[in-house]
Parts: sequence; C-alpha cells; structure tokens
Amino acid sequence: MLQAESPHLHVHYDRVGSKTVRSLGTSSGARGDGPLTVLVPGLGAPGYLLRTLRECARRGPVRLLDVPGFGGPADPVCSEALGPLADMVARWLATVPQGPVLLAGHSTGAQAALHATVTAPERVEALVMLAPTFPPPLRSARPLVVAFARTALHESPSVVPTLLPSYLKAGPRRLMNCVRSAQADTPEDALPAVTCPTTIVAGEHDALCPPEWTRLLAGRAVRGRAVSVPGAHAFPHLRPTATAKLLTEAREA
Repeated sequence: MLQAESPHLHVHYDRVGSKTVRSLGTSSGARGDGPLTVLVPGLGAPGYLLRTLRECARRGPVRLLDVPGFGGPADPVCSEALGPLADMVARWLATVPQGPVLLAGHSTGAQAALHATVTAPERVEALVMLAPTFPPPLRSARPLVVAFARTALHESPSVVPTLLPSYLKAGPRRLMNCVRSAQADTPEDALPAVTCPTTIVAGEHDALCPPEWTRLLAGRAVRGRAVSVPGAHAFPHLRPTATAKLLTEAREA
C-alpha cells in the first residue's frame, strides 16, 4: 500500500574508495517492499528527477545519485566521459546498498546504468533505461541537433529551471565532451551481457530515443521489454507518478 506522505529525504555522503559520492533519498534505515531504487540522471543534472524521486519515496527506499558531483561546491557537475561515470556508479553499488537494487538511469544516465550493471551484475536486480541515448543515426552532430529540436517542441518549459543550474555549473565544454562520449557508446552491444529483467522506456514524442531504438535495445537484452509513454525526452519530470509506477512494475516483474 502506498504511503499517504512521502518520507523525509536526506542528503547522503557515501565514501567510495577515495571519493565521496553525494545522493538524495530516504534514510539509510528505510524499508519498503522490494530493493532500493537507485536513480541515475543524465548529464549530471539531478534536479529534473526530484519529482520522480519523491514519488518513488512513497513506495519504498530510493536514492538519486549526484555523480560525479562528489559533494563540494568546486566539484564537477557532469562527467566528461561515460566510462568513469559508469565505473563510479558500479563502485557505489558494490559499496553502499545492502543488497541488489532496482537501477534506473535516464538519458545518458541510462547508458551509465547499463554499463554499471554489466560491471556489477550481482548488485542489480532489475534495470530500467529511461529514454536511453543515442541510436546510431544520432551519433553525429547534425542529426542530433535536428532530433533535439524536434523533441524540444514537445517538452514542458518547466523542466528548464531544473536543468539550468547544473548545466551552467558544468559549462559547455564539459557538457559537449560528455555528449560526445555518450555518442561514441554502443549500448546495443552491451545489453546481451545483462541477464536481469530490463525495461526500456521512451516518450512517444522523443526523437532522441525513437520507438525503433527502444525495440532494438529490448530485443538485444536477455529479458527485455520496450514501453512507450506519453511525453518527450524529459517525461520523468512532467509525469513523475507514472514514472514511479513504471519503476514499481519493473521491480515486481
């Protein structure tokens, strides 16, 4: 049964090797039906997933990772390469949670979550890739710009204030390096190594993650399924309740 009020959310600082990883979520002692839900945002901008975080907290324990924002105001916001980001998520999974988690990443965070699952499969009970980027046609600059423009027409203006502080702090060079690193990634090649239940979710107006891409990815997973939802790329911000429900269903599958 869902809780009437979401639990109080706490800022956590977890030591992972020589780094301190910051996250926001329920208390360490929180209990729920099923494993901890872990959210990985895209391009190091966790603000747009806060609504989904709160909805997930009504259902059970949850953490929203701020990686690679390692806890200090001078620390970088956005990783310049996908590989180190995925490695840090995998190391956090191996160090902090008491058992396997439901791991959900959005956009480039979905790619990081995928590779973290490949690295630490025993720490992930189910994987959810929300609007994963980038299909092969978008691995060059011009098609990506066109897809971004088409998707932006369907986005809510309310998402901009949730992204802007992180993007301004990261700066254009770091953001572009992260995007290029994600463009060079081939998640379709990594998915056959994932044996846990894998759900690929995309907004019906998301040109950055078109339906044929989600179907291809789901087909590459051992236990994959593709799901289409209303909205565009930032659907978790605009539809947090529906997103949290999808995560619950993936956890219970």
